[in-house]
Amino acid sequence: MAQTADSKSLAKVADGISSLSYLPKEKSSLLASTCWDGSVRLHDTAADNPAVMVHQMDSGPLLSLATPESTCAIATGGLDGSIRLLDIASTTSRLVGRHVESGAACSCLQSMGGENESLLVSASWSKKMVLWDIRSASSVFETDLPGKAFAMDVDQSHQRVVVATSGRRNCFFDIRGGKSDLVLDRESSLKFQTRCVKFFPEGIGIALGSVEGRVGIEFLDEFGIAAPMKRYAFKCHRVNDTVYPVNCITFHPRFRSSFVTGGCDGALFIWDGMNKKKLTTISSFPTSISSVAFNWDGTELAVASSYTFEEGDRDHPQDEILVRKVLDSECQPKRK
Repeated sequence: MAQTADSKSLAKVADGISSLSYLPKEKSSLLASTCWDGSVRLHDTAADNPAVMVHQMDSGPLLSLATPESTCAIATGGLDGSIRLLDIASTTSRLVGRHVESGAACSCLQSMGGENESLLVSASWSKKMVLWDIRSASSVFETDLPGKAFAMDVDQSHQRVVVATSGRRNCFFDIRGGKSDLVLDRESSLKFQTRCVKFFPEGIGIALGSVEGRVGIEFLDEFGIAAPMKRYAFKCHRVNDTVYPVNCITFHPRFRSSFVTGGCDGALFIWDGMNKKKLTTISSFPTSISSVAFNWDGTELAVASSYTFEEGDRDHPQDEILVRKVLDSECQPKRK
């Protein structure tokens, strides 16, 4: 059975689920998702009949997803390198831009938000990062990366971008005035390939997940945001002697040092990143967790239970999008 006792199924999906994101409108219960079969789905998690829309894009498999604040639309990044914008009301899509280099899959896509709400930032397996203006459907700035882009995030100041690349590099960019300046390029504290990266809500550091079943916490003393703090890493998503990749990380919107990790073991854990504590173990799902997302107030967690082929092509439980209610007691940091 594909749902745990405390979760609700929104949809069973025929192919892998690549990303999840709630729409950024105030108190929104609309959840967007993308799949490897090229489909975009929209669900209203508060409705008795949650399915709102299923739309087939013209990009082939979809690897990444963003929800711009400036429009009621869903942006997608495709294996073919294209970035497209799907208008929810009309269910029509248009091309914003395309990574054109050989092997230029758009592996990462984010909306800048804030004063840069009309900008999308994408990164590709062809070692490029590009800023796009969705109003003019044109590139604003393009820069080279030291390796293939595996993960990316935008901080809540809407001015910094971090890209985790092959070669264990973490690259930090300052996005202001339609330009992108590389302000920091450093080696990851984790010894193996990065699968996911997220900024702390205040921008004081990042949380990284690797294929080796570890999470690294790195603070950004170089930016002068907070007092110097020592980076650390910890093991997770391991069953006996079997090590599972950490596929996704998301921070709680109110308890701002608390974050969730999802792994190829099908497990979800909630951690306190500042006090180095595990807060909650969530019931395991029947297959890999490929993506997670909190709703606007952190009372609901969307989960993509979707096999990520870490054990090759084999039979596996059907991929599924679920939501789970989250209690404050599960996420609130404990007093020392």
